[in-house]
Amino acid sequence: MKVLALAASNSSTSINKLLATYAAGLVPNADVELLDLNDFEMPIFSEDKEKELGQPDLAKRFFQKIGEADAIIISYAEHNGSYTAAFKNVFDWTSRIDMKVYQSKPMIMLATSPGPGGAATVLAAATGSAPYFAAEVKGSLSIPSFYDNFDMEKGELKNEALAQKLKAIITEL
Repeated sequence: MKVLALAASNSSTSINKLLATYAAGLVPNADVELLDLNDFEMPIFSEDKEKELGQPDLAKRFFQKIGEADAIIISYAEHNGSYTAAFKNVFDWTSRIDMKVYQSKPMIMLATSPGPGGAATVLAAATGSAPYFAAEVKGSLSIPSFYDNFDMEKGELKNEALAQKLKAIITEL
């Protein structure tokens, strides 16, 4: 199974990238491709930019990467209760190619933050809107207080209850 994993963040020290990487590693016999949003940086989307530029090759490549995957794991960072600007921009450009951005792929949606909220607000927005963009969400999980629940040295969840929830969700792929 080819699994596409990404953090909805462009931070070089993204904890969501760590979580997405860890989760993808739990998929048995998976061929994992980890995307970096920094490889898809485009001008801020607007109708004027779209008229000027058309559909950027980077948006087409992002859409193609989703199409080539058998399953997708995304871990969302939360900025002020919403998507990061980097993810929203890539998503907006890609949705202009086809509103069915996720191409009916099975998905796991995750989120984490250093605080007790675990980026649950953005995760709720993502899972709530997913059907409009042809996502087949198999499960979602928010990991609160990331640094308390994730072993940075081992690169894995140390909170056993959360680890078991994530493993159960992964089996749905």
